[in-house]
Amino acid sequence: MKENIFYADLLLGEGVRVSARTQRLDRPRAAAGAPIRCAEQVLAEAGIIIPDEQEDEVEKFREFLEQVTPEDFAG
Repeated sequence: MKENIFYADLLLGEGVRVSARTQRLDRPRAAAGAPIRCAEQVLAEAGIIIPDEQEDEVEKFREFLEQVTPEDFAG
């Protein structure tokens, strides 16, 4: 974290590190079944706790985001 911006690196194989924004990587990461790891310091500074009753709504929204395209919003 730097000035409230989260910077991420994608680690590929043996020591290959690619600077990456998390928004761009979530879909390929999920498709590959790769875990998300985060430093405790980042979670302590920027993490939020989502109450259990909101988990279902968050999951429904994630499913929506995975299927929506820009064309869906065309007038």
